[in-house]
Amino acid sequence: MPDGFSAGDTAFVFICAALVMVMTPGLAFFYGGMVRVKSTLNMLAMSFISLAIVSVLWVLYGYSLAFGPDAGAGLIGNLDYLGMHGIGLNDITGTIPVTAFSAFQLMFAIITPALISGAVADRAKFAAWGLFIALWVTVVYFPVAHWVFFFDGGNGGWLGDRNGVIDFAGGTAVHINAGAAGLALCLVLGKRIGFKRDPMRPHSLPLVMLGSGLLWFGWFGFNAGSALAANGVAGMAFINTQVATAAAVLGWLAYEKIRHGAFTTLGAASGAVAGLVAITPACGSVSPLGAIAIGLIAGAACAAAISLKYRWGFDDSLDVVGVHLVGGVIGSLLIGLFATGKVGQTAQGLFYGGGVGQLGKQALGVAVVGVYSFVLSWLLGQAIDKTIGFRVSEDVEVAGIDQAEHAESAYDFSAVGASLGRASVAAPAAVGTAVTAEKKAEVDA
Repeated sequence: MPDGFSAGDTAFVFICAALVMVMTPGLAFFYGGMVRVKSTLNMLAMSFISLAIVSVLWVLYGYSLAFGPDAGAGLIGNLDYLGMHGIGLNDITGTIPVTAFSAFQLMFAIITPALISGAVADRAKFAAWGLFIALWVTVVYFPVAHWVFFFDGGNGGWLGDRNGVIDFAGGTAVHINAGAAGLALCLVLGKRIGFKRDPMRPHSLPLVMLGSGLLWFGWFGFNAGSALAANGVAGMAFINTQVATAAAVLGWLAYEKIRHGAFTTLGAASGAVAGLVAITPACGSVSPLGAIAIGLIAGAACAAAISLKYRWGFDDSLDVVGVHLVGGVIGSLLIGLFATGKVGQTAQGLFYGGGVGQLGKQALGVAVVGVYSFVLSWLLGQAIDKTIGFRVSEDVEVAGIDQAEHAESAYDFSAVGASLGRASVAAPAAVGTAVTAEKKAEVDA
């Protein structure tokens, strides 16, 4: 193996890549439990199809566009690595093989469009959604990943490497990117039938809790793995991820109790995800105390933000905007306040003597990625809608998208119905026997 290679770091990154992969099925369960029963399978499939589409595109050209040598001004990679051509088994980046780095970054590319799906739950054609994923990662995610994650000694991506925007694990490239895209698609597809009129409660809170637990578990790979080595920075990112998420759960539940009078399991699960989102960009630059502050702020702020869809009239089905966009913005901006300069980054935030310079850089990253993703996503959504149509028909939406798009249903109620029918036939005899026994007891008495 070449000089500098570390078997320990390589094993660590592979494990973290597998953890990040598990996050996509976790997201499927999280979203799947939040929708109505008639849309459960469709919601699961919208996440799983991202695993299939993005994996193929990543090898064909995605890795090259995101992490190939810069083609100019830090905007996009060149095409040197099409089909992963030119990457040797012994080529390393840092202390790990390039292949390990590529596998790790692939999992980020997979989950990012899957996050968007929650914004258009209950009403998107599956084929149209698959086409959107393919186009979106090509013109939005791959370039943005290059801007944020590609470092080459000052000649890499224009946001991270050239302008000093800190995004340790994807607050801009993943969460703001997905949240802005979700908002754009909400506007393209319009509101669900019955929005603000019919109850649209989660059909399975246990699935929601299971999904949030898998996300929390996998997120340690997401954040700690972004150190790309089994070192102290990874350890701090791990701790920051845990305490920020825990604090966000408390912040969300406290807001919920004050605002609505109850501590809900849905709130706990959503608060955890909000904390995970907010600490993602900051976990490699803040202290554990700073992480707790970020989590508390994000938990309460995201809980408040999800009501904006009712006030402003956009139908973000599963609160992608309120959690991922708002949480990503909060976490990215708070780096400008809480960065210590003593973890994985040398830049200091305002509270640690760094002035407002880093805050300004973070605001630049937030604004550029948010606007770019929103505009391109809106254009892609409109193009798909005007050609093959993006939204299912009204009849399909009302009857349930699972049967129309997948010819399946999540739960088989036929056996339950048969059991209930048999029970209703047997019930009169049972009631009669009980009454007879009661009368006999009265006579005997």
